[in-house]
Amino acid sequence: MSDNLTVVCSGTGYFSQFHYEAWNRLPGATIVGVNNRNRDKAMEFAQRFNIGDYDNDLQRLLERCKPDLVDVITPPETHLQAVKIAAGLGIDVICQKPFGENLEQAQEMTRIAADAGIKLIVHENFRFMPWYRKIKQLLDENRLGEVLNVEFKLRPGDGQGPEAYLARQPYFQQMPKFLVHETAIHLVDTFRFLFGEPNNLFAKLRRCNPHIKGEDAGLILFEFQNRIQAVFDGNRLLDHCATNTRRTMGEMEIAGTHGELRLNGEGGILLREFGRQQWVEQPYEWRDQHFGGDCVFNTIEHIAAHYLTGAALENQGFEYLKNIEIEQAIYHSAHSGNLIAF
Repeated sequence: MSDNLTVVCSGTGYFSQFHYEAWNRLPGATIVGVNNRNRDKAMEFAQRFNIGDYDNDLQRLLERCKPDLVDVITPPETHLQAVKIAAGLGIDVICQKPFGENLEQAQEMTRIAADAGIKLIVHENFRFMPWYRKIKQLLDENRLGEVLNVEFKLRPGDGQGPEAYLARQPYFQQMPKFLVHETAIHLVDTFRFLFGEPNNLFAKLRRCNPHIKGEDAGLILFEFQNRIQAVFDGNRLLDHCATNTRRTMGEMEIAGTHGELRLNGEGGILLREFGRQQWVEQPYEWRDQHFGGDCVFNTIEHIAAHYLTGAALENQGFEYLKNIEIEQAIYHSAHSGNLIAF
């Protein structure tokens, strides 16, 4: 445990702003350095977030700052080298998802971390969206009885036309594997967090926007060990009824023997008891700011608590490998047309 957690952040792309803001807001943590291959960009972020050091060379910066953690907020193709550098210096790593480029690379990173005796944590933030923490609480309280059916409709509405994703994350257009590798992996992890481990799956994927390389829509049917059937129905071209379609990214329904639960696009959780017609909103506290109900801060706060108070840690690299195995199975099913069992 530590009284003050020191962090170097590597990466200055669109999503990194949420990481920097969260670390700066968190008591007991300090960003001591910024890394980017573009030195001017690193300097810009150091000035913007009042950080004392920066460099375009990650190893040089880590040797100079000697942080407790390096937060890697860069594209998947950079992850392996970053983990190698940090492992060589005995520094723990938080790695943004997608966690590497493929399963083999993710496995290699976890081996490197284990051999070096460092912690390797995946920044998987969807399970830390406040509505999913509340839904987990309701499920643990058996409010729905035996859960039998689940459906999540991903509808961010940001994927239409030749300009899709360019203003925010332009590399999305060039990803050969997109919907599942970049987005649905979040829901794979969330489904496992809420419902346990799947027995099998079947997937149909397609590309609806001809201006991108990868798939941007698809259906995935999961069967879980506890008899739950769950459907992921994703299409990035379509939206849903919400003042901010990227808040929840879609809507969820969970049906059990005691009742039904709905998550809407405003973060509202409604529950209807079996045999009743009335929907009752479930109160809970959350912050409607930044991304996904402030889930980046929630994730970082959870990680920091492990170092500052010894709290249990979710989503270490070796645990996250199961998500990537499921991702690989989804692509295999879509390509072969077969049901894939685990």
